[in-house]
Amino acid sequence: MNLSTTYLGLPLNNPVVVSSSKLTGTLENVKACANAGAGAVVLKSLFEEQITARIDSKLRKNEMYFWYPEASEYIQGISKGVGAEDYLKLIVESKKSIKIPVIASINCVSPLEWPKFASKIQDAGADALELNIAIFPFSKDLSSQQIEDTYVQILTEVKKQITIPVAVKLGPFFTNMMNLSFRLADAGADGLVLFNRFYNPDVDIATAKVVTDNVYSSPDEKSVSMRWIALLSANRINADLAASTGIHYSIGVAKQLLAGATVAQVCTTLYQNGIPYLHELVNGLSDWMKKKGYKEIADFRGMVNKFPENTAGFERLQYMKKNFE
Repeated sequence: MNLSTTYLGLPLNNPVVVSSSKLTGTLENVKACANAGAGAVVLKSLFEEQITARIDSKLRKNEMYFWYPEASEYIQGISKGVGAEDYLKLIVESKKSIKIPVIASINCVSPLEWPKFASKIQDAGADALELNIAIFPFSKDLSSQQIEDTYVQILTEVKKQITIPVAVKLGPFFTNMMNLSFRLADAGADGLVLFNRFYNPDVDIATAKVVTDNVYSSPDEKSVSMRWIALLSANRINADLAASTGIHYSIGVAKQLLAGATVAQVCTTLYQNGIPYLHELVNGLSDWMKKKGYKEIADFRGMVNKFPENTAGFERLQYMKKNFE
């Protein structure tokens, strides 16, 4: 079976992509992912705060940087290089060590100044950049329109700095996912990753402290991304669609591709089963295609959108119920 595909304009051997996490934070693991059959690797995210944190700490330590703006500008310049050095090194070494696409990732919350750093990522050899944007609506003074505008502004500023493809990774909590997705595509997003999965807080009743719960995704969670991928695909959005969250088995990969996904990003299942499990995901997809008589991904990608009743089902998902008869 021919599992090759194209994501963000990049040729991939197959549509199984390892998503950004601690698993992709070392050269050893990046090579392991490639050897296990991954179509591409998204490196662990570099946080916007990591780019600026060392700057702030050095400025606070020496009063002269407050009184002399030119000194402040100088220390900011050298600090940024030091703060990102390890990440850029990982990109360079990964590109030298593996043949599959290497996608860098930045976790960001603002369009301020840091987008200039994207050019360094491009110069280091990254094949593409994934913007992992996470702006939470915790302030009563922050409107939904302002939040969505910021997403578009971040993308716009980054696109000014680089020519490599850019994908935007979104969370599922927006008033109108369809509108925001098309705004991002119109602003130049080459791809959308649906969805970012956030840790869920819980309360320890013995200590009355907030703790983290549900660290790993479950297969049931794939339905959220699958729904929006199907709807966006049916509306012919001009951007590749990467499914993320809840994809644990090869059949989950197949379902997302049937819904219209370009690729499927996996993470939790590799934590639970190990990086070599990528072999099973890829081979399982190939076996399913052979059984169904599909010779290549294009034979069935987005097939559910060929039937109007399927689109209606995704649009009115909240009204669907199980037939117990």
